Amino acid sequence: MKRKSNFLIAIVFLAFNGFSQTKELTYNEFLGYVKKYHPLVKQANLNISEAQAQLMQARGAFDPKIDVDFDKKNFKDKNYYSLFNGSFKIPTWYGIELKAAFDNNEGIYVNPENTTPNNGLTSVGISIPVGQGLFINQRMADIRKAKLAQTLNTAERDLQALEIIHEASLRYFDWKKNYAEVKLYENYLKNAQTRFDGVTKLIEQGDKPAIDSIEAGITVKNRKLNLEDSNLKLTKARLALSNYIWTIDNIPLEIDESIIPETNLTNTIQETLNQNSIEQFQVENHPKIKAWNTKINMLEIDRKLKANFLLPKLDLSYNYLSEPSYFSDYRFQDYKISLNFSMPLFLRKERASLKLAKLKIQDSEFSRQFESLQLQNKIKAQEQEIISLKKQFEYTTSLVNDFDKMLKAEDRLFEIGESSLFVINTRENSLVSAQINNIAIENRLYNAFIGLYQSLGNLSL
Repeated sequence: MKRKSNFLIAIVFLAFNGFSQTKELTYNEFLGYVKKYHPLVKQANLNISEAQAQLMQARGAFDPKIDVDFDKKNFKDKNYYSLFNGSFKIPTWYGIELKAAFDNNEGIYVNPENTTPNNGLTSVGISIPVGQGLFINQRMADIRKAKLAQTLNTAERDLQALEIIHEASLRYFDWKKNYAEVKLYENYLKNAQTRFDGVTKLIEQGDKPAIDSIEAGITVKNRKLNLEDSNLKLTKARLALSNYIWTIDNIPLEIDESIIPETNLTNTIQETLNQNSIEQFQVENHPKIKAWNTKINMLEIDRKLKANFLLPKLDLSYNYLSEPSYFSDYRFQDYKISLNFSMPLFLRKERASLKLAKLKIQDSEFSRQFESLQLQNKIKAQEQEIISLKKQFEYTTSLVNDFDKMLKAEDRLFEIGESSLFVINTRENSLVSAQINNIAIENRLYNAFIGLYQSLGNLSL
């Protein structure tokens, strides 16, 4: 689909920000777009619908069923046979099946055991699996696993959404970092150009040697080079961020150059990511652990089903028989019963299946324990990383202030002729390096915040 024009995108974001003069796309607003409109988030929600469809499919095994069979043969004016068998079956939860049937068979070659009265024969009965299949069977297992699949798919949906939010946030932080670097180099390019113009005038007046113009010119060229490289990085970061901006109609948007990142992000990011209540975190509530718990519960159902196969297969059925016109006259001596029994002698297949099911549960439990410990340690490490990066950010901010004071003091000395252009450039380069480092530390701090958010597994923003 063709992308909207940059002008239209700017209008969209201006409207979204209440016609703000700064045209600022805040981090919270950006996450709102990602969570609501990004295609991969919508795709993750499809898993829930899929699980609901699977549950409906599993419940279909308990739907009542009508069976009708009719066979008729006529040959040389002889009615060989006319067989009609109709039944209505109702499966129930514990493997018990209720059945009502009507049979009407006639003809000169009908098997005597299938012969019915002239008006047909009705039957009402029940079939009970006394051994295998009474307390758990394949239909019951499918229903239980389908219900658990909804929980599993919800957890997997949350994990996918967390990953998308994490990746989108990293792109937003890169955009902010590169934007700050561009503004930094733009400012110092202006300073270098102003200094170059001033030195040129002083040279023309004979107050400075001509060599100073070369040194000032080198600084201007370096600043232009730095700015050009930063602009390239900013353009790439802006385009990478645009991959996560979509509209309700699945139309991708491109962030206009006039849109800027949030300036006050350091003060708002923890509130945006809802990390003020980190002490309330419980590892059992993390989507990864929920997913493992659900998988283990599903394997436990399989284990119970496999254990049930160790029981002998013993099915009993009873059917009360009556002609349609005499159905109200109960004659319990008219019936049909059946008994089916089977059991393997060594049960090697069944015992092996049960053992494999138990091994799968053990394997999953080990994985869950490892994942739980890994999550807890990862969260502790990220908390320490945030504490350390906050301190580093304070130190680098203090260094920036100190270097700025040194540069301003050197500027004053330069104005009264007690300093040189070389010293000014040296001071300025130190300040630029400190500010670039400060921006990098700030970016690492943001990345640590979103990493902790992903580890906590809390989607509530």
